[in-house]
Amino acid sequence: MLTKLTNDLQQACLQLKDKFLTNEPPTDVRDPVFFNQVKTETEPLFKLIEEWEKQALNAVKQRKVLVHPQQVQSTRENFELILLHSYYIDVKPQRYMELLQAIDYVCDSLK
Repeated sequence: MLTKLTNDLQQACLQLKDKFLTNEPPTDVRDPVFFNQVKTETEPLFKLIEEWEKQALNAVKQRKVLVHPQQVQSTRENFELILLHSYYIDVKPQRYMELLQAIDYVCDSLK
């Protein structure tokens, strides 16, 4: 289960990276249509990361993986950051790629 969620998470990261690299920043971030679009598209991804975190922390607790609980929590936070940055395009590409790299590192460690 954790392996599938981890693979899904990494796949979502690739899709978000494409969105970040190809989209233009929104002209009006307060636009309700844009906000509703972002909310609709990101809701399943927020659920994915929540479930992934539960499964990963459970695996850490049972000592099935050699990852620290703080790494799991940081990965969730980093994923949520790239999720929002992919739509709002409000961070430098280097920082975005660093967040992705940190997520990949933890995901690869869990596999």
